[in-house]
Amino acid sequence: MDPIATAQYGLLAASRRFEDSASRVARMGVEGENVDLAAEVVQQITAKTEFSANLAVIRTAQDMTGELLDILA
Repeated sequence: MDPIATAQYGLLAASRRFEDSASRVARMGVEGENVDLAAEVVQQITAKTEFSANLAVIRTAQDMTGELLDILA
């Protein structure tokens, strides 16, 4: 299992979630569009948190790989 690849997929999913929410908010004033602003804010905050968590996984995996290489050197 590759943690960096998994985290990259998580970054992509979080990015898409944020983009979808932002698109819905942008259509908020259009007639016939029913947008729950509070729910969209929650979606965007969740996406931001998911993005940060996946970045932390990548940083940690890189740090662990660096430490392992230092031990083996």
